Amino acid sequence: MTYEAVIGLEVHVQLKTRSKMFTRAQAGYGFPENTLTDPVVLALPGTLPVMNKEALDKIIRAGLLLGCDIAPVCKWDRKNYFYPDSPKNYQISQYDQPICRGGEVEIELPGSARNIMGEHRRIALTRIHLEEDVGKLNHGEGESLIDFNRAGTPLMEIVSEPVMHGADEAFAYLTALKAVMIYGAISDCDMEKGQLRCDANISIRPAGAAALGTKVELKNLNSFSFVRDGIAHEIARQTAVVSAGGKVVQETRDYDGQTGESKSLRSKEMAHDYRYFPDPDLMPVEVGAEWKAAVRATCPELPFDRQRRLIEQYGVPYTITSVLVPDRELGDFFEEAARLSGKPQAAANWIANDLLRELGAAKLALAQSKVRPQHVAGLVKLVEDGVILSNAAKEVFVDMFQTGETPESVVARKGLKAETNLDELERWCAESIAANPRSVADYKGGKESALNAFKGPVMRAAKGKADPRRVDEMLRRLLAG
Repeated sequence: MTYEAVIGLEVHVQLKTRSKMFTRAQAGYGFPENTLTDPVVLALPGTLPVMNKEALDKIIRAGLLLGCDIAPVCKWDRKNYFYPDSPKNYQISQYDQPICRGGEVEIELPGSARNIMGEHRRIALTRIHLEEDVGKLNHGEGESLIDFNRAGTPLMEIVSEPVMHGADEAFAYLTALKAVMIYGAISDCDMEKGQLRCDANISIRPAGAAALGTKVELKNLNSFSFVRDGIAHEIARQTAVVSAGGKVVQETRDYDGQTGESKSLRSKEMAHDYRYFPDPDLMPVEVGAEWKAAVRATCPELPFDRQRRLIEQYGVPYTITSVLVPDRELGDFFEEAARLSGKPQAAANWIANDLLRELGAAKLALAQSKVRPQHVAGLVKLVEDGVILSNAAKEVFVDMFQTGETPESVVARKGLKAETNLDELERWCAESIAANPRSVADYKGGKESALNAFKGPVMRAAKGKADPRRVDEMLRRLLAG
């Protein structure tokens, strides 16, 4: 029998805020252990939570970008469980009245053509709700230590519908979702810093069946590659169990990305196990039309929408836009260079190839680059106007990346200006034609490639500084005379 996988993802995204969800304590990463705390974070007796408006703005922005319905009223609930990293012994979350319902994430399906935008699909969302993060347990030999720096950080949970059917599709979903979060300045989504975490719910069913099978939740998926590998592993495991006559047990499993194996952690909890009830210390949140409109005004163009626009507006190839678009700052950099140069395709090539190569080699971020859009635009203009040749332009780019000088200054300092004396160029072309009568006959007889025989002597006479386009034009004019 053939089986079909059904996959839903629960993605936790830490919001990029200055302070924590229900207190003024600073939010951040990389600080000494237990320094980003205060009485509220540590749940000391008598402390009360106060909502973070910035976090609410950002989850509303996320909901608007993903096409969610923003609830006019949402409330806070206590999710009760005991675990050492939760100082309250409950988590403030949202249960039956989340702030965002519905919505979708546009993805590009795996295996799409690489020269044009491939087949896209929209993955439906169930909900997005806001809660507070917990602390972090650091396990050592014979002991476990708790760091509460992360506790209380605003945490958004994005829950998809169970509508994905393969590991590669889940990978594409996460990639697209991360791009939207970064574009919207909602989160940096750095998985190494715990800013994005993912759990996968996986089941299988006979191909063509409508009913869902028994699901297994897969945890410890701490990279996109491990998400893909873990899902593929779990699909194979469940298929083997069912094919052998067994039954899949509803449980939570831990996936080890290093070994490619999983093990059972516990039977899956149900909602009633957490004894949800409304938090008595927090009032419901009303999101009016004015609030939504103010947040909507901060929403950027979505990544795939931008990619479609760059292809249509600037004629930049899909392969280049696939490099430019995922990084919002890089896309902005390109659009400014395109505006200044008037030659978007040439600017895109310099940025996607030369700039990214030099940044990678120097291990620098775009913001640290001495090359700015005006440098790229200036270099494009020098090449287009025939002031320098393409091989010299490569040298100019490397130099201005290192020095921050304008391309014009680099050309002047290094003497890289192309030969532009038309009288001298005409003389060299005429001498080359006179020295190659056989090639003249071939060219006039219709052999287009014969033109190349004249170019070598001209370029040698010009010491490589003649503009090939002008050489070509001059030779054709003289041969036609």
